[in-house]
Amino acid sequence: MSTEFPFIGSSTSDDTSADLPLFKEYAWDFEQDKFRYDVNGNHILLTGNAALKIWIYKALKTERFDYLAYSWQYGIELKPFIGKVMSVQERYSEIKRVITECLMVNPYIKSIDSFAIDQQKKGETAGLTIGLTTVYGEMNIHV
Repeated sequence: MSTEFPFIGSSTSDDTSADLPLFKEYAWDFEQDKFRYDVNGNHILLTGNAALKIWIYKALKTERFDYLAYSWQYGIELKPFIGKVMSVQERYSEIKRVITECLMVNPYIKSIDSFAIDQQKKGETAGLTIGLTTVYGEMNIHV
């Protein structure tokens, strides 16, 4: 009788990408923040990293726990930062942590490799550039 501890894992391969179906998502118009359609009025379906880019964009724009339509694992927790006083380094560290938690629930994302925040419009908005590795390869995304 073999005993396995839950924190050790099994002896099978760690590569679960072979078990995952092709990732699909409806095309999104990032400028107008709405779905894109073909000339016949049908949704355009994207796959692979193009579909993951849309999932990432939507997950980072959705506040976790605010919508019953989504599971509690989906979205990001930014509300705790409102009105909270912290140093720039603390803020950067915490934002990086919540973004990592938000994205790593997706089994198609293997790792977050780089992370950069750039302030825009006198500190009113910020741009985020993330380099990550997915089951389909490496990609960069700017939100």
